[in-house]
Amino acid sequence: MIIETFNRYEKKYLITASDAERLFSMLSEHMCCDSYCENGNKYTISNIYYDTPDSSLIRHSLSKPKYKEKLRLRAYGIPDLDTRVFFEIKKKYKGIVNKRRSVFTLREAYAFAGQPEDISLKDYMNPQIIKELQYFLTVHKCEPKVYIAYDRAAYFSTDGDIRISFDSNIRTRRYDLRLEAGDYGDSLIPPEYRVMEIKSSGNYPLWLCDILTQLRLSITGFSKYGTEYNRFIQSGRAINNTNETRTSK
Repeated sequence: MIIETFNRYEKKYLITASDAERLFSMLSEHMCCDSYCENGNKYTISNIYYDTPDSSLIRHSLSKPKYKEKLRLRAYGIPDLDTRVFFEIKKKYKGIVNKRRSVFTLREAYAFAGQPEDISLKDYMNPQIIKELQYFLTVHKCEPKVYIAYDRAAYFSTDGDIRISFDSNIRTRRYDLRLEAGDYGDSLIPPEYRVMEIKSSGNYPLWLCDILTQLRLSITGFSKYGTEYNRFIQSGRAINNTNETRTSK
């Protein structure tokens, strides 16, 4: 069954590959691979992030407000136009993340993003979330801004309350913004680093606290889109966009 809504805490850590390997061995007693992570192998997640013409959503997010939101189109692997993908609204308020998403084919998702009100509902779509997506796209006048892909290894605790993912080989591009075009792009972080994300409904269990303490790992926070946007601004490639250039001063 496809899960379409999430409410949870999400904490991110920027760690080295060697620390990630040590974590793998220590977590094996308490966790197992998720459904996408067959035989412990990594899988690719590819996204297109949508934003306002002046990138106000990510600029607001980077100001560290109590409430922020993002919109993205997500696929697992490299899809074709008939592959089912997810359109997602991700909101965060006082540390609690709410994610709401509906299934589309990639072809339908592109058409929907261009004309949100012109949609023929299918049985695999969530009507309530479709309305929320329509409102979001229309109010913010969203357009595709950046492609971000990464390779993920992910694990669930045996009680199902903890999910830990490790993302590597994060690559991005601001051209050819089509999921079916391939998962190539510029590296976002050095290859010796991993972005670890811990998702939970509440406090960490004691065994996880002990592991993090042993490895001396602490929350660093890391936004893939935010990091990419800062790099984009600092590179000077946004010089022709007055609003975006102003934010870098």
